[in-house]
Amino acid sequence: MNVPGDPDAVRVGTSEREDAVRALGEHFAQGRLHVDEYELRVGGATEAVTRADLRVLFHDLPAPYPPFMAPPMWAAPPPPAYPMSPPGYPPAYPPPYGGPPAPMGEVYSTKSKLVAGLLQIFLPFGAGRFYTGHYGIAIAQLLTCGGFGIWCLVDGIVLLVNGGHDGEGRKLID
Repeated sequence: MNVPGDPDAVRVGTSEREDAVRALGEHFAQGRLHVDEYELRVGGATEAVTRADLRVLFHDLPAPYPPFMAPPMWAAPPPPAYPMSPPGYPPAYPPPYGGPPAPMGEVYSTKSKLVAGLLQIFLPFGAGRFYTGHYGIAIAQLLTCGGFGIWCLVDGIVLLVNGGHDGEGRKLID
């Protein structure tokens, strides 16, 4: 018995019948249906009047199905509001106030590019690199006295202008 408003009570047209026959053909090609059963189901598809008549033909088969049997698009979960941190990283931080929104997948650090740059310029022995967690570069700058001051000065200016990433690969905040 068909209930008004039931989607299976909708009458089908030639295109829905052809889609069902095409899907049954894929199941036959994959060996899920024997020749006799395939012919029986194709005959049922060509004689179908409603969607319920076609749905019965696929009750024991996995995908693929005819397009009308696909779940609605709104059933997909919404995308996350903020980028997710990779496993093993602290939680992702939203972009700083007044800053541009982060590209999908971009994770911000808790360290500031302004602090890192000023430490590099005014304490020219790798202090800014110690702050950001780049210990290898920081030790090299400490042992060379900041490349005689030039390396730390240039590095500090680059940090102030372009920013950079902390030792864990997260973008420094503005």
